[in-house]
Order: sequence, then C-alpha cells, then structure tokens
Amino acid sequence: QVQLVESGGGLVQAGGSLRLSCAASGSIFSINNMGWYRQAPGKQRELVATITRGGSANYADSEEGRFTISRDNAKNTVDLQMNSLKPEDTAVYYCYLQYYDRYWARRDYWGQGTQVTVSS
Repeated sequence: QVQLVESGGGLVQAGGSLRLSCAASGSIFSINNMGWYRQAPGKQRELVATITRGGSANYADSEEGRFTISRDNAKNTVDLQMNSLKPEDTAVYYCYLQYYDRYWARRDYWGQGTQVTVSS
C-alpha cells in the first residue's frame, strides 16, 4: 500500500501565504512525478503544479509566479509554497504521486486532500 500524508492547509487572508507538504511512503519502488491538484466546490479537479524527479516543474497558468513547487527525492516529499493567495484559490488540495511498483507498473495516486480557504 501507498500512503500520502498531507499537511499545511488552513485559513488565510487574501494576499497571505501557506505552505503545503506531502510525504509519500509504502510499496513504492520508484517515484516519477509528484505534484498538487485542487478541487473547488462544484468544479472539477484541476492541476496546480507537478514536478519531475529531475526537478522540472509545470504550473497551471493561474498559479505560475505565485506558487513554487519543490521536492526532496531522498525523503519522498513534495512541497507547495503558495504566496499572494486569492479567494479563488480556495479548494481542497490533493497531493499527487506517480510511481512504479515492484512490478514496474506505473501508477497514479492521490492523497486525502487538505483544505485551503482564502478569505477576502
């Protein structure tokens, strides 16, 4: 089994900052991409940012410049630093993991989610 432990969500005023963290553990042979998705009420889950094992980051257009994703391959962790938060950033944020199991099957996995609420 795979576990993703997310932390760092909460309530913040517009213009403020939050840092989300996610740690992966379990039956993981090798981690490929990690990242964050979010889902606001009544909307589909959408990409926030992903990062490859080599450190190449990909951001949704609305977040680039405000959010920074980073990872620590030794610790199997991925962080999302969110600055200049806006009320429209309010959503449940899900940690994302793409990994290979011991049979070298590529799998996708999402965490339970952490709530981020930005007040105006």
